[in-house]
Formats: sequence, structure tokens, C-alpha cells
Amino acid sequence: MDKLQTAATVLIVPGLREHVAEHWQTLLEARLSKVRSVPPLEADKLDCNKRVQAIQHALEQIDGPVILVAHSAGVLMVAHWAAQHSRPIKGALLAAPPDLDAPWPSGYPSPETLRSQGWDPLPKGPLPFRSLVAASTNDHLASLQAVTHLAEGWGSELLNLGDVGHLNPAAGYGHWPQAEALILELDR
Repeated sequence: MDKLQTAATVLIVPGLREHVAEHWQTLLEARLSKVRSVPPLEADKLDCNKRVQAIQHALEQIDGPVILVAHSAGVLMVAHWAAQHSRPIKGALLAAPPDLDAPWPSGYPSPETLRSQGWDPLPKGPLPFRSLVAASTNDHLASLQAVTHLAEGWGSELLNLGDVGHLNPAAGYGHWPQAEALILELDR
């Protein structure tokens, strides 16, 4: 199978569960010709600052234009990174950001834990690069209204994907072909 060609290097920014074999980000990484991924943290996996530094370190290894592709808490990491660092970014695909102001189901960190680990307050001002926020109408981690509010604050284009859950393997995403088309749009 031919690899998807982009002018920019795509940097994959996974969420808290990091690299899941059947996740669309992992499958996408295998399809791209110019791609890197933020490596998993060995310790302090909930430390937002360490996550942001991991993004910065990965970006320091890339020459030329970059497109960020983040999912879930990875989107929040990108918002924190953009508030702290300056590097030209060609664009970002930000999929299914969670709502830090909503209670998350069991099995996820509590809002108090995330706050103590530096996730909150979340930067909500305009991102210094083009961004597409892909949202779901039935995500258990964020309402469409909450994601719309984030996208507006970040100056992002909102893409309502409909009923796609959290856009992860549990919601049936595996391969997500639309991600490739969106990356190519950002790469133009």
C-alpha cells in the first residue's frame, strides 16, 4: 500500500492512553510517509507539564513544516504547548477534546486530579495556527456545546462528525479515513 505523501511532517499527539494498536492515530501513523509521534511517558503520566515538554522535544527533532494530529487529552496538551512555546505550525487536526469542566466516567482521572497535575486552567485563547476541531454529538467526555465553545476560543474551524462517540476504538474507530483527507487539506 502506498504511503500518504505530505509536504509537512505530521506529529501524532496521543491522549492519556497513549499508543493503542487499534486506534486511528496509530493506524494513521503507519499510513503516512512523513510522520513522528510523541513517545509515551515512562512516569508521571498525568503530569501536563511533562506531556507539553514531550511535545516540544518531539518538535525539536523535526525540520520544516509540521501538522499536529491530536486526540482527546492530546488536544489539551497541544493547547497548553501553544500557550508556552512558539514554533510555526502549518496546521492542527484536534479530534474529540474532552471537557475539563464536566465529570468524566469512572476509569478516567477526576477533575481534581487533573487540576492538581496542571491541566486546568486550560488555555482558551486563539491558537497561533490553523486548526480543525473534530467533534462528536455523543462523546461521553464532552458535549458538543462544550467542544464548540473550545473551538470558538481557539479560533478553530469546528467539524461536527455526528454520533461518533469519543472517536476511539471503543466507538468503532480503528481506521478513520476522514483524518487523511483533513491532513491533506491542512497540508495544502
